[in-house]
Amino acid sequence: MAEVAEAAPVVLDPRWTSVRRVAIVPALNEEEAIARVIDEIRAFDPGLEIVVIDDGSVDRTAAVAEQRGAHVIRLPFNLGIGGSVQTGFRYAFDEGFKLAVRLDGDGQHDTAELGKLLEPVLADETDIAVGSRFILASGYRSTRSRRAGITILAKTVSMLVGRRVTDPTSGFQALNRHAIALFAADYPHDIPEVEAVLMTHKHKLRMTEVPVEMRERAGGRSSIGSIFAVYYMVKVLLALFVGLFRKNVTPLEDAK
Repeated sequence: MAEVAEAAPVVLDPRWTSVRRVAIVPALNEEEAIARVIDEIRAFDPGLEIVVIDDGSVDRTAAVAEQRGAHVIRLPFNLGIGGSVQTGFRYAFDEGFKLAVRLDGDGQHDTAELGKLLEPVLADETDIAVGSRFILASGYRSTRSRRAGITILAKTVSMLVGRRVTDPTSGFQALNRHAIALFAADYPHDIPEVEAVLMTHKHKLRMTEVPVEMRERAGGRSSIGSIFAVYYMVKVLLALFVGLFRKNVTPLEDAK
């Protein structure tokens, strides 16, 4: 029987490994996928601290994450994606992390793509790099109905910020300390990534989309069901226009 060749080790950029760095993983009822997500993050960078935000799960998400060695923050009840992600950013800020990556707990985000996100952040070309599944015509790109909704949101956001945005709902991100400080101080709630693009623009932070491939979720189910998809889209569109007149927040790093 032929021997199976071992995978080549990941060569990490010293600009990344020389500073404190964290992976923020929001998770709601993801016991089927969370172990794989944590294992893949560790395979990418064994020195990366992993914090799983358990957003009021009623399954074994938190227990499985702890067994895999992740630091788990258990929220007493479900705050929604915005609240759980901001909890992760607040933890990253308070603990002094200089760089962060954000991956969803459902396995859609492939750590093999993290290098693409990190490069522009490490080169100081951007404050936030966002993985877009719509720049390339490959990989999993969500259902047809969701793609239609994302297209409407993308066109609206592009108009508001004056540049092309292709995947405003992507939660696959790499961030520097400036972006961590902003989102630790304030972060939107329903489908927060869309409003966060506008926040970033108003605060004059640099945001760059990077082409990545994504996968279908490994387990669980989306927090936004198809019945509520139209409701959420209308709600986010209204929030975007309200956000145009919203007073800017002070990033935590500047508030000290």
